[in-house]
Order: sequence, then C-alpha cells, then structure tokens
Amino acid sequence: MEATAAAASAAPRWRWAAFATVITAAVMDLLDSTIAQVAAPTIRRELGGSYAVIEWVNAAYTLAMAVGLLTGGRLGDLFGRRRVLLTGMAGFVAASAACAAAVNPSELIAARAAQGLLGAIMLPQVFGLIRDLFAAHEMGKAFGVYGPVMGLSAMLGPIASGGLISLNVFGSSWRMIFGVNVPIGLAALVAGARLLPAGAPADIPAGSPAARAARRLDLPGAALAGTAMFGLVFPLAQGHELGWPSWLSGMLAAAVVILAVFAYYQLRRKNAGAATLVEPSVFRHRPYSMGLVFSIAFVGSLGGIVMIFNVFLQNGLGFTPWHSAVTTAPWAAGAFAGSAIGGIAMTKLGRRVLHAGLIVEAAGLAGIFLALRSAGGNVGTVDLLAPMIVGGIGMGMVFVPLFDIVMAGVLPHEMGSASGIAQTVNSLAMSLGIAGLGAIFFALDGGHVGHVAGYLHAAEWTTLATIGLLVISFAVAFGLPRRAREMGIPEPAATEAPAEVEVEVEVTAA
Repeated sequence: MEATAAAASAAPRWRWAAFATVITAAVMDLLDSTIAQVAAPTIRRELGGSYAVIEWVNAAYTLAMAVGLLTGGRLGDLFGRRRVLLTGMAGFVAASAACAAAVNPSELIAARAAQGLLGAIMLPQVFGLIRDLFAAHEMGKAFGVYGPVMGLSAMLGPIASGGLISLNVFGSSWRMIFGVNVPIGLAALVAGARLLPAGAPADIPAGSPAARAARRLDLPGAALAGTAMFGLVFPLAQGHELGWPSWLSGMLAAAVVILAVFAYYQLRRKNAGAATLVEPSVFRHRPYSMGLVFSIAFVGSLGGIVMIFNVFLQNGLGFTPWHSAVTTAPWAAGAFAGSAIGGIAMTKLGRRVLHAGLIVEAAGLAGIFLALRSAGGNVGTVDLLAPMIVGGIGMGMVFVPLFDIVMAGVLPHEMGSASGIAQTVNSLAMSLGIAGLGAIFFALDGGHVGHVAGYLHAAEWTTLATIGLLVISFAVAFGLPRRAREMGIPEPAATEAPAEVEVEVEVTAA
C-alpha cells in the first residue's frame, strides 16, 4: 500500500493520463473478444473455407486467452507490470496487423490465437497497475470510471464492427476492425512508456526459498492445461464438418484425462514447495467449485448465441453487417442496464440476483424464439427489439455480481489464484460455447441449406439450447454462496518479485 501511495503522490498530474493507457489495453482486449462475431460471416465469404472458420475466428482468441491467463499474471510479478503490459500491448498490435493482413483462414486464425495469447499477457497487469497509480482513497473513483467504460465498450463493439465493415474504408472491408488497433495501440504504447509506474518491488529476501519458487514459471503445467483445453474445444468446433469420427470422441476423453493429470501435477508441485499455476486448495471450497461449473454453463451460453444470430441474420436473412449489428445491439444495451441493476441488488439479494437475472434472460430468449416462430423468414429488427433488450438485461444482472458471489468463500491468500482460475474458466467457457452452440446450429443445416427455412430452424433450436444452459445455471446457482464477498480489490496471491530479476524457467517436473 505504501508503494501505491508513493506512486500516486509521485505523479499527481499524470496518473489519470496513465490510467487512460491502462484502460486502452483493457478496451482493446474486450473489443477484440467480441468484435469478430459480427464480421465472421463476411470474413468467411471473402477468405473462403468451411463454416468452422466462423467458429474458429472467435474461439481461437478466447481459447488462447484461457491458456495464457494461467501464466500472464505471474509474468507481471517477475518482470514488472509496466514492462509486461507494454510488451503484451506491442505484440497485440502486431498480431492485430497480422489479422488485418491475413489472406486465408489459416493465417487469420493463427493471428487471432496470437492476439488472445498476448491479450492474456497484457490484461492481468491492468488491476495491479491501477493499484500502483492510485492511493486507497482514490481507488473507488478509478474503478467508478473503469466499470462504465468497459460496459460501454461492450455495448459499442458490435456496432463499431458493423459500421467499419459497411464504411469499407479504403476497400478494407472487415480488415479495419483489426487494423484500427494499430494506431490506438501505438499511441497507448508511447504514453504508457512515459507515464506508467514499473510496479511494486518484492518484500521477500532475494535468496530465500520463497523468492526462488516465485521466479519459476511452470511451463509443463501450462502445456498440460493448454492441451486439455484444446482437446475439449476442437472436437466441438470440427465435429460436424468431419462427420464426428471416433477419434474425436477419443480426443474428448483424452482431454479429461489430461485435466486429471494436470490436477495431480499441481498437487505434486505444491507439496514439493514449487510454484504452481493454480492454488489447489481453492478447490476445497465447494461453493467456489460450483461457481466454476456455473460459469461454464452461463458464460458458455453467451459465447455462442451472439455469433449464431449474426450468422443467421447475415447468411440466412441477407442482412448487411451494419444491419445485423444494429439488430443485436439492443442485447448489449440491455446488458449495460442490467449490470447496473445487478451491481445495486447484489449486496441485498446475494445469489438470488443471479436467479432473477437468469429468469429474465431466459424470458428474453423465449421471446426471441417466439418472434422467430411467428414471423418466420420475415422477422426483422423491430420483432427482435424487445426480447433482445430483456435478454440483455438478464445477462447483465448475472454477469456483474457473479465474480463477487463466486469468490465469497475464498480465503485472502487464495484470492489471486482463485481470480486467475475464474478468468481462465470464463475464457474456456466462451470457447466451448462458441464451438458447442455452433455445432448445434450448423448440424441443423443452418450453414448448408442455403434457404431461409434451414437457417430459421437452426436458430430456433440453438435458442432453445441456450435456454437449456441457463436452466442448468439456475440449478447450479443453489450451490453458490448466499452472499457476495465484501467489495474490494484483491491483492495478488503470489509475493511480487523485483522488476529486475533473473527468471528460472522449469521445463521438467518438480
């Protein structure tokens, strides 16, 4: 806390400008996690490839993010948050340029994966740098700005995507949604290099066993976790296109086994006193574990539904990207309003706000289903307006309180690891949702019939499948803590190491 106060007093005039740089990093990550959903049908038409391309353009980002988050936070502790943020941002800008320059689906998907991985390096530094920039009495004001900016970015992301594609700046079509990161990111890099603090030094002796353990990166653990996550997502994304061969089922089974091996490996390292990617003790808290299950079902439902509706509207009904973005924007606008409702009601209602939000969101999806059934191929923006707003409100009511409710039973020394695991699970769930709901949609001839009826049939059943995930979430929510944790910014679980340090990278089992 002394370091935080010192940082704030050292640059009273510029810390809000530095804060803008930090927010820019978070906004770029948020936009690129959603902005391709509107553009995916156009990308697939122009670059070619199967309908799995639509899923992978989105899932590659979130899957790589999930893998990278396991070590991204540790890099900030080892090298200093400013250095890691700026390195991640520079790589993110380069990967964005590679996305814009891609000439085939493979290049684009690879560049999207690189974006996600570099975003995972960049994003965990944001909260630590905010702590370094502001004294305790200003922290609430800083996060009072941060929250609405992120909410507004999420709301404007699809509109920005549709607008940039429709404007077709210099004939760039969809490429500008990635290219716009380049000037913005470069400006943030210049400002960040001048304004951001390096981060707090460690308060443990440099030669102690704790310091030596803190300097190690568990790369074998990251490889195990990444392999397992890929094994879960790939069969869902490619299954329909490949005809569900038996080896895909084997891949899913192997992924589960690898997850078990990863858990055993983490326990072994913990018992040996070595650094771990996750703190195994957090899984002893049953409400926390139930919260992760809840996140998989709930966040998974979000992962696919927006992408599927953009495919339905553009490929099925012939909407332009701009028209499609405007049609789905009420969902984001409702989520913005719902997040305020959920944040206000969280303290009084506890987990009941999650149940209420799930009911409201399911009602909105049911309204979408009925609009599709009644209007059929003539369904338009006006028909979907009210249910989109209602569904978004319900989603926002759940999304904002979720973190504080899931983390309620976690002990202070476990907070950093538990937060990192939750973020990783959310990114994995997003990938699973894109792949899983996409598999349902395309299996029902949503991408192959070439007739409105085929897309309509697929959209109806995918909407019902999404409601099914919300029903699962509703049931699991009874296992969550009744009350949310007290508001506050969790301190990192690992002791922070000096910015200048030699890092020992472990490539063998402890």
